[in-house]
Amino acid sequence: MERHAAFRRLFRFDRGADDVERDVKAELEFHLEMAAQELAATGMSPADARREAERRFGSIDRTREELAALGRSRAVHARRVEWGSAVAQDLRYALRGLRRRPGFTLGVMLTLGLGIGANATMFGIVDRLLFRPPAYLDDPRLVHRIYFIRTFDGVDRATSNTSYRRYQDIRGSVRSFSEIAGFWRAELAVGTGEAAREVNVATVSPEFWRIFDAPPYQGRYFGSDEDRLPAGAPVAVLGYEYWQSAFGGQDVVGSPIRIGQRDYTVIGIAPQGFHAVWMTPSAAFIPLSAGGAELSAGGGPSFDGEYGFSWMELLVRRRAGVSAEAASADLTRAYLASYAAQRAERPQLEPPETVRPRALATSILRERGPNQTTVAKVAMWLIGVSLIVLIIACANVGNLLLARALGRRREIAVRLALGVSRGRLLGQLLLESILLATLGGAAGLLLAQWGGELIRRTLLPDVSWSDSVFDLRVLAFTGLAALGAGVMAGLAPILQARRADVTGALKAWAREGTWQRSRTRSGLLVLQCGLSVVLLVGAALFVRSFRNVSEVRLGYEPDRILYVSTQLRGEAQSDEELDLLKERLRDGASGIPGVESASRTLTVPFFQSVDMPIFVAGIDSVDRLGIFTQQAASPQYFSTMGTRILRGRGITSDDRRGAPPVMVVSAAMADALWPRADAIGKCVKVGADTMPCATVVGVAEDIKRESFTDDAGLLYYLPMAQYPPGAGGLFVRTRGPAADQVETIRHGHLAAADTSTGLLLVLTDGEARGAELVDRSLAVLRSAAALGMPAAAIVAADLGDDLPLELTPAGRTAVPVVRDLPRVVGAALGAAIPLQLLTERLARARGVNPDTLGREDPRQAAAGDA
Repeated sequence: MERHAAFRRLFRFDRGADDVERDVKAELEFHLEMAAQELAATGMSPADARREAERRFGSIDRTREELAALGRSRAVHARRVEWGSAVAQDLRYALRGLRRRPGFTLGVMLTLGLGIGANATMFGIVDRLLFRPPAYLDDPRLVHRIYFIRTFDGVDRATSNTSYRRYQDIRGSVRSFSEIAGFWRAELAVGTGEAAREVNVATVSPEFWRIFDAPPYQGRYFGSDEDRLPAGAPVAVLGYEYWQSAFGGQDVVGSPIRIGQRDYTVIGIAPQGFHAVWMTPSAAFIPLSAGGAELSAGGGPSFDGEYGFSWMELLVRRRAGVSAEAASADLTRAYLASYAAQRAERPQLEPPETVRPRALATSILRERGPNQTTVAKVAMWLIGVSLIVLIIACANVGNLLLARALGRRREIAVRLALGVSRGRLLGQLLLESILLATLGGAAGLLLAQWGGELIRRTLLPDVSWSDSVFDLRVLAFTGLAALGAGVMAGLAPILQARRADVTGALKAWAREGTWQRSRTRSGLLVLQCGLSVVLLVGAALFVRSFRNVSEVRLGYEPDRILYVSTQLRGEAQSDEELDLLKERLRDGASGIPGVESASRTLTVPFFQSVDMPIFVAGIDSVDRLGIFTQQAASPQYFSTMGTRILRGRGITSDDRRGAPPVMVVSAAMADALWPRADAIGKCVKVGADTMPCATVVGVAEDIKRESFTDDAGLLYYLPMAQYPPGAGGLFVRTRGPAADQVETIRHGHLAAADTSTGLLLVLTDGEARGAELVDRSLAVLRSAAALGMPAAAIVAADLGDDLPLELTPAGRTAVPVVRDLPRVVGAALGAAIPLQLLTERLARARGVNPDTLGREDPRQAAAGDA
């Protein structure tokens, strides 16, 4: 035993904790034996000498434990040093080998880089859609977006939109949530004059701020006393990004700002990067009731008066200790009570036993809710494609490494013959593979940063991608992907080296470099080919599906249609005045070069919808058949949209106010209400059973309003002249692609269509000093102020005092008296908004540049010069 212990101490053959324990025990036994022999030499008996040696030594067990702990620590440290030295040595060896073969290294790096880069890009997209909670969210596990579900014909239909009245009912009756917030976002005109822009404005209830841990960067947030009916307090919190871009970071707290139709006071600045539940920043946040008032300002229904007016969403924070299932049950109970209150007002609503109304508290991320969009499905499909690409890349690299290992058989055999352990050799091969994968991961990150931008902009064009791809989550995923790819690619050469025959390899001098059969290489080639075929077939099916979707008939031609929205600001107008103004805008749009026709409209497919109760003789409850949406349109609507009339007629100019009510129904609605009869001539009552009959005069083809696949298509059209005046916007049909005409229509003719680029000029004739001309100019400027258009008055030098400065927010420019301008032209210039183009040309002819907008934009420059 002594010789064995001494031999092990001499050559340091330490193999682990058992060896340390054995060595410590032997060492102690050796010292005790020596001490006992010395005592026995003095005349003591062997037994007494042994006992005396142990007494003098002290606690043997404690000493053994201390020595063993020291030994184990030394062994661990030695192994770490040895392992680190071996890794460093293997790393240097691998780097030298890769440097000697730069072509091989570059090929492997790019191959793995493509696979890893594709996965890093798709992970960043899917992470943003499905996994990453919004910034500043306080305890994401307890925060939910609310969905309301009803069943029609056995199909569950979920929506996150709800009405203000439903929000009030639920907020007053649920007990499972500490916070219930309402929110909505829309594009509103912000600013005045030339600085006015249409930007995203969020309207939120005060509870919204408490769901996020986001203290204001400056100032404060609004409270409950500032979010009261009917229109809330005119206070606003600016988004950090908008504050920086529009005001340069200046102190604007306490300053006024124009949002929509009202003047607000800035009371705070949101923190940087606070996007709340949206994927893009908001320019401003205003109280929920104030946003609802903005929504109702265009002649639509009252935002807080009807259960059927769904325009907002709900965000809740669950109380600690309450499960999501219990919270959803509490929500469903409150929803049923609210539905009963709605039925008390609309008895024709389907009973809850039929439509099974219920509520669901689900993820705050929209793509993880019950209405997952096509974008999320495509993103998940692309994740699968990216993984297949990575596997193909790993198989390709594995084949390359295997071929290289076969070429190094003699080198491996020599190293094994010299005493290198197979474990050390396999570790060196694995390290080389991981090193190549690390280089490929770095290349993949660069590809994800440069080439991934195209994919992100294509899949999610409305998402703010200002942040770099090099965030911690993507870096961690890329590191794991690179490690996994390195291990996968290195398995083939490792398995080959593990079975290496040293003797046979050393004898194979004559056959060195000749082709050799390898089942592993053949298997990798088969795997590559098989996965490539799967990828190609999947890509072909995807392209075919995409082509099929693109060829789906929507019931209208979106490529040739523009939607023109008007936003009212300044002086309030009656419904009749607003109706007349929109008719003038429609007539003016119809005369624009490049425009075929224009029509007024109430709603926009995939953007807005209105549903009202309808009553049909012989049907007890129409609601059980589905949700029937409403559209109001002028006579040019069907020709403008390209929607075909299948039977009967469309809306005509004879369907005016005071004429018998009529309607056009979709083919799906006709089949649902009158499956075995002709819909023409049938009576439908809209709103209440006491309303007069609206006679069906035509059947139009079905259109897609909410989905490309399972849209029910239950839609009816009412004449705009028989609808409450002032509502809706315009559809404009162009002769070519609509996208090519946007700037021309915005910039040249319809200044009221877009407050961010609109410009109205009023050129007065100095020779015509009559009150009629001044009154016409004032009327146009008041209309411009009411619509929120940046307006500038170019006036004669001796007429400047006749036009009030407050009506020309962009300022006034005094020009010399235009004596050669005919009086009739001067009067016409102040008559109608669609004559703006003539105004611009006349102004340029007199040496005045009326265009104070951004002419550096080539599209705007071309449109202005058209």
